[in-house]
Amino acid sequence: MTVDSRPEARLELPRQSSLGTAAARNLATTSKSAPQMQEITSRWLLRMLPWVETRGGAYRVNRRLSYTVGDGTVEFVQDGAAVRVIPRELGELALLRGFDDVEVLTAVADRCVQRDFRAGETLVERGAPADRLHLIAHGRISRTSAGRYGDEVALDVLADGDRFGEHALLDEDARWEQTAIAETPGTLLTLSRSDFAALLSTTPALRAHIDTFLSLSHRRQNHRGEAEIALSAGHVGEHELPGAFVDYELNPREYELSVAQTILRIHTRVADLYNGPMNQTEEQLRLTVEALRERQEHELINNREFGLLHNADFKQRIQTHSGPPTPDDMDELLCRRRGTAFFLAHPRAIAAIGREWNSRGIYPDHVDLGGQRVPAWRGVPLLPCNKIPVTPERTSSILAMRTGEENQGVIGLHQTGLPDEYEPGLSVRFMSIDEKAITSYLVSTYYSAAILVPDAVGVLENVQIARRPE
Repeated sequence: MTVDSRPEARLELPRQSSLGTAAARNLATTSKSAPQMQEITSRWLLRMLPWVETRGGAYRVNRRLSYTVGDGTVEFVQDGAAVRVIPRELGELALLRGFDDVEVLTAVADRCVQRDFRAGETLVERGAPADRLHLIAHGRISRTSAGRYGDEVALDVLADGDRFGEHALLDEDARWEQTAIAETPGTLLTLSRSDFAALLSTTPALRAHIDTFLSLSHRRQNHRGEAEIALSAGHVGEHELPGAFVDYELNPREYELSVAQTILRIHTRVADLYNGPMNQTEEQLRLTVEALRERQEHELINNREFGLLHNADFKQRIQTHSGPPTPDDMDELLCRRRGTAFFLAHPRAIAAIGREWNSRGIYPDHVDLGGQRVPAWRGVPLLPCNKIPVTPERTSSILAMRTGEENQGVIGLHQTGLPDEYEPGLSVRFMSIDEKAITSYLVSTYYSAAILVPDAVGVLENVQIARRPE
């Protein structure tokens, strides 16, 4: 007998779309466990966030009017060894925020000069004239200054996308107030004041934009960049009191609820015949809900629209001073906000923290959290979350956050009272039974997160979690 082995002659097996009877039978005989699932984690973020009812599917965050602009990171493109700044990314600079003339931005980008530096090189020195802007394409740069008693003190660490010297473009008498030293080899782009001034003199639209920026800069602000509320204190007699009002943002941000959904399919034969001692529909639904909750936590961390990593204010992002997470790094992250409720880190980052502490003879405290002992730093719980990304270079991030509406912190958003609600904010709706006797259920959960004020979330970035060679 001849067998036709041609690909077109092979029978194509139908794709299975529901649980088979053979697998279902495994739950119908012998003593057994409920179906297990490795994907389930502790999901501390979902447990720790206060969840706010969001009627209408959107939550509006009203804030005081702020004049602080252009505090984001700048992105670049690389062509071999050549690096160029993306023209539209120059809008992240304070003095160019809101300026959308691509032709002019391209002209500014074209005037940026590439400079490669080596580890240990002094890029700028305190007290020297400042005459150019520096955009860091790649590498780590530490900045130091003179302390009160004449000693050198560390200020901060800058990395990819950061910049310094922006004030030098408009101030002819500017001088460097810090010394910048390269910690690693890298590349930066520089824009000189003379090149920028030449462009200003020939571009009326850019000149008008800069004039508007300067007028905003001279308005009275508090240390957070918000419009100042005029007050008087310590006066005597019939002192004339200043008038005041609290100005609000004209276009407050609205967070719309996101959704995670799937269709659960169960064959009616399985649901009818193989329900002892475990209900097949309930077990299938339980594991499906677990998977949706895992996805929900992943989105709350990583979603570009509302995820905490992407929405943390750039002024609340700091770099490690030496790579691994040290106690000093954790203290700097902690001191940037009041009432920090917890740290959130990848389990590997927590292991790296433990190694650094142990090497210094420091051992973390433990606190009780819902009956569970967890490590803590300065009394603030340090919680694991495997949804925080780890890069191929073995770096990750550590988040610190304040929570709750009353604390102007981070809140979770959901809506309860959904049709066919199975859990708060999660519904299971019967859809149909098709011609193959397969029952379909639509499983949906709606959620989002909102950062009420910028300092509610801080991020320690580029945390080295790989073990150092002995």
